[in-house]
Amino acid sequence: MEGPAETSAGRLCLVTGASGYIGGRLVPELLDAGFRVRCMVRSAQRVRDHPWAKRVEIVEADATDPEPTRRALDGVDVAYYLIHAIGGEGRFSDTDRRAARTFAEAAEDAGVARLVYLGGMAPEEELSPHLESRAEVGRIMLDSGVPAVWLRAAVIIGSGSASFEMLRYLTERLPVMVTPRWVHSRIQPIAIRDVLHYLVASADLPAEVSRGFDIGGPDVLTYRDMMLRYAAVAGLKKRLIVSVPVLSPWWSSLWVGALTPVPGRLARPLVESLRNEVVCREHDIARYITPLDDGLAGFEQAVALALRRVREADVATRWSSASVPGAPSDPLPTDPDWAGGSLYSDERVCDVHASPHRLWEVIEAIGGEHGWYSFPLAWSVRGVLDRLVGGVGLRRGRRDPRRLRIGETVDFWRVEEIEPDRLLRLRAEMRLPGLAWLELGVDDRDGRVRYTQRALYHPQGFPGHLYWRAFKPFHNRVFGQMCRGIARAAERPPPNNHPPTPAPTP
Repeated sequence: MEGPAETSAGRLCLVTGASGYIGGRLVPELLDAGFRVRCMVRSAQRVRDHPWAKRVEIVEADATDPEPTRRALDGVDVAYYLIHAIGGEGRFSDTDRRAARTFAEAAEDAGVARLVYLGGMAPEEELSPHLESRAEVGRIMLDSGVPAVWLRAAVIIGSGSASFEMLRYLTERLPVMVTPRWVHSRIQPIAIRDVLHYLVASADLPAEVSRGFDIGGPDVLTYRDMMLRYAAVAGLKKRLIVSVPVLSPWWSSLWVGALTPVPGRLARPLVESLRNEVVCREHDIARYITPLDDGLAGFEQAVALALRRVREADVATRWSSASVPGAPSDPLPTDPDWAGGSLYSDERVCDVHASPHRLWEVIEAIGGEHGWYSFPLAWSVRGVLDRLVGGVGLRRGRRDPRRLRIGETVDFWRVEEIEPDRLLRLRAEMRLPGLAWLELGVDDRDGRVRYTQRALYHPQGFPGHLYWRAFKPFHNRVFGQMCRGIARAAERPPPNNHPPTPAPTP
């Protein structure tokens, strides 16, 4: 475990998936409710920069590994299971099943008093593979021998959720849409604030309550209704939506992947789930948990709250916080003669006539709306090519336009290391025949300020070597221009609407 948790008289809660969208938001809610919190993550680095990180215990464990999972559950009163292999390649349901069984058995062995699982709704009709896998996990939790609650939600509306991002981008980018028939499926969306309220309150349910509960907001809508209402709340002109009885989930996922930040591999299970009608069949949760004082948020209120967060750049967590299945995870090689084989590099240095902190501001704000300071067409083309081969592309953007945390995404990169005012290391998550990193740094030794830049690439097989050599002629244009562009941007005063931020306190 890393770091002492703050002392508290409250019970101890274990949160799995704390680096993800729901888990990252649940942790501060539990802390505010007086619970002590332990986070179980595969890498402690992934949650190091969260505002709540120093207030919790952090233990590293993989839910498919029994011994570390059992140790993580030692002394736990309430365990939240928020793990799901959505978007994975191959038999992701097998991974879900193995992890759920391992966790449930470890929880029973550790004497955990309550399990809480957030999954999808399970209508009686034939389920999509995604919903079926989540339903199976719910059944495993209920059969564990530990009192368990399975909260079943449909579409969650909140800033940064994959479902909200999909809805937002489709509606904003297409005034006229030809849509598949799933836009007529009935859905009962729920606001993220109400999901979190139910999750926290589930810790206090009586021990004899061990069952599933459908949770949803007050509105039952079709996806078409949701797009039209979103447009009204966002101040957009009324959208023209024409549905056709074609477009399979595969084609639909390509369509969603081309127009939104959500990549095709994640879009497909979301789209497949929309073919099912996901409406609450019961509202028994009301017998045990009272809603927030102003009641359950309606769809328009949930959208307005989410849009306000987005516009104020106050998005606490984002769907892309979770790891991309199949993405490279190897750590940066520190030895030039890496045991893995060849290691290509492109290194650049530029003098900068600006303060070290101003240079760092430019570095930390890279990507997203600020771009990459070089050859925009080349970056755009690379993003499109990545999408075409099933990668994440450039559209994931950033959670915050000025601040980064370890584990967050920056277009088709993920933050692997960040040392304020010194170093930003990004790991590539685009489809490559190898592993790639990009380091951006500040060097202010000898009274001079320099911007340092290093691109590293570890090829895999002959295609990997061929890839590096094929693109090497473009490196001077892309990486050289990037080095000079960042230096020039640091030398310009910051825009009036983005005043300089204070340097970190020593």
